Amino acid sequence: MKRYTLTIIALLTATALMAQKDSTAFRAYLYNKEYQVFMRINFHQQDIIIPGQDILGPVAGYLGKERYTFCWPVISAEVKGNKARLVMVNDYGSEDLEAVLIRENDSIYTLHQGNGSTIKMPDGGKWQKLPRTLTMKREDK
Repeated sequence: MKRYTLTIIALLTATALMAQKDSTAFRAYLYNKEYQVFMRINFHQQDIIIPGQDILGPVAGYLGKERYTFCWPVISAEVKGNKARLVMVNDYGSEDLEAVLIRENDSIYTLHQGNGSTIKMPDGGKWQKLPRTLTMKREDK
């Protein structure tokens, strides 16, 4: 009887840890060094406030660039397994797109731009188009 009790406790603990890991998979700070862009996301609770743009209220996340306030808020996120389907809009509201964010492993995520506009970010007084597929690394922040 003692053996079965320990087995059940071990299984419950493992299940709880897996559920906790899944719930944090899409709550992260992601970064791409080459393009100096980042994503701050929380697709489960959708409680991210964009600095300087709190009039938008809480959103699922946003894509931003170092040293710039321009961003692409994630206005809708639907998580299924290791993929999240996103709807993003630039902060002017003039362009939007659908995208998929895939969690490759614990530290690597890939953003695939789908239908809609191409993501453009300011870069030294010009607009820089981001590639349709962008690999990002999870960082602690």
